[in-house]
Amino acid sequence: MYVLEAAQYQRLTVAAAGGLHASGLRPGDRVALVTPEHRFPAEEAAYLQACVIAVTAAALRTGITPVPINPLLTGPERSHIVTDSGATVVISESAHLQSLVTHAGPPPELADWPLGRPMHYTSGTTGRPKGVFTQGIGEDLTAALWRDELDQWGFTSSDVTLVHGPLCHAAPLRYAMLVLHAGGTAVLPGVFDAPAIAAALRDHRPTHAFLVPSHLQRLFGLDLPPSPYRLVTHAGAAIPPQLKRRLHDWAGVDSVWEFYGSTEGQFTVCSAAEWEQRPGTVGRARIGRTLEVRDGVIWCHTPDFARFEYWNDPVKTAAAWDGDAFSVGDLGRLDDGYLYLEGRREDLIISGGVNVYPAEVEAALAECPGVQEVAAFGREDEHWGQRVCVVYSGSATPQAVGQWAREHLAAYKRPKEIDHMDALPHNASGKVERLQLALGVAR
Repeated sequence: MYVLEAAQYQRLTVAAAGGLHASGLRPGDRVALVTPEHRFPAEEAAYLQACVIAVTAAALRTGITPVPINPLLTGPERSHIVTDSGATVVISESAHLQSLVTHAGPPPELADWPLGRPMHYTSGTTGRPKGVFTQGIGEDLTAALWRDELDQWGFTSSDVTLVHGPLCHAAPLRYAMLVLHAGGTAVLPGVFDAPAIAAALRDHRPTHAFLVPSHLQRLFGLDLPPSPYRLVTHAGAAIPPQLKRRLHDWAGVDSVWEFYGSTEGQFTVCSAAEWEQRPGTVGRARIGRTLEVRDGVIWCHTPDFARFEYWNDPVKTAAAWDGDAFSVGDLGRLDDGYLYLEGRREDLIISGGVNVYPAEVEAALAECPGVQEVAAFGREDEHWGQRVCVVYSGSATPQAVGQWAREHLAAYKRPKEIDHMDALPHNASGKVERLQLALGVAR
């Protein structure tokens, strides 16, 4: 574990601002940042996580757009993000990260608040991930954006957040920055390890954690100490009712909050007490927002500070917005203002709290020699929530398809089940019947 306190965070951020400037980066540029999880021993990765947070903050406060990249991505997947984002600098090595936060030269001027959010890439509804860009909204609105989060969760200098998820994902990075900006402390594990997290509960007495259900599944298999948290936030995947109630029993209904959001923006919050009264809901609209469901699709009317665009994709951006409302295509219903999800984005697979889009998996596997047609879908999984499965037609063997997946897809996107069919089923419009495959293909 590495403990990053606010004063050190500020020093590292100022130094990193100078380091980025010395690297030739200027306002409006993009810098790609491959996060350290899974690539270094836990102790080294924990310190490098502190460096990532400081470099991200330094970039945002000097008008540079940081582009976090998942270290589990393959070379081609990583190259797509670097190329598409137009990043002129790629930070992937330990020495490079550490040199930035120890830079001794004079820094450029830093804004008081981060100017927007990092440009995280969505998992790719059309087979190619797209960056979610927010830095075009201006300094005043980005200050309001970050204050909105601080006000929602009430972070102060007395808070200690225990980071569970990798910093390439939006929520773990955002929460760490929020607490540190408020003057608090971040406890960084390097990589999620359930026994180490359990020990940190005793040793560091954190007041906050953001988790996904798969974290809870692994933690509740241990002998945990009493919860030290004043606030536990969770999201990222549907949570089994029995697991949620166990979390409520352990942390207390006054401390647990669920939220529903996406890389693009936030929709709802839900206290544990509200959920107990209305099991299955993901809550009501966040402050300053209103929800609408049109033909089953969820739309969120947002403040100006929540505007975003898809990088280099004005068509997709226009489709996501209708006036001051945006949608990511999720399905749901409203009952007295409370939202209930009835389906994620079309055919979306959520495995271990991470979004996997079938189109992206299919695009990679369609290039495999001997694959004629391929369909990817999710099946329920006791441990991960869902697992990725594929069915394909063609002359390739399942072993060849599996090897191709290992070479071209990150581990969390690789199919756990691979089946061959002479021909895939299609509906009247010619689309592959993924649901039929998910329900009807025997192992």
